[in-house]
Amino acid sequence: MQTLDATFSALADPTRRAILMSLSKKDHTVMELTKPFRMSQPAISKHLKVLEEAGLIISTKRAQERLRRLQTSPLKEAVDWMEKYRLLWETRYKALDGLLVELQKMQTKKRKRK
Repeated sequence: MQTLDATFSALADPTRRAILMSLSKKDHTVMELTKPFRMSQPAISKHLKVLEEAGLIISTKRAQERLRRLQTSPLKEAVDWMEKYRLLWETRYKALDGLLVELQKMQTKKRKRK
């Protein structure tokens, strides 16, 4: 559950979600990730640290650059966790739909009797 908590905590920030979206397309350096934001490089680095601690990104070296890469396994874990609840609610909505159909049938029968 700690991994899941860290994932959701990291995803709670819109800047971090935007960084992940950018990393979903290709690996980036810190400077490349800083460009679209009105933030300093140290501020972006703090966001990257949170993402790295959550296991959502990893850092690799290529020549003189340090690239950040998206790690999808924590996201899959979060999706799998949410899927269980989606199935639960889907089952409940189907039961509610069945109840509504029955109520509509009852109303139709009442109208026909009058």
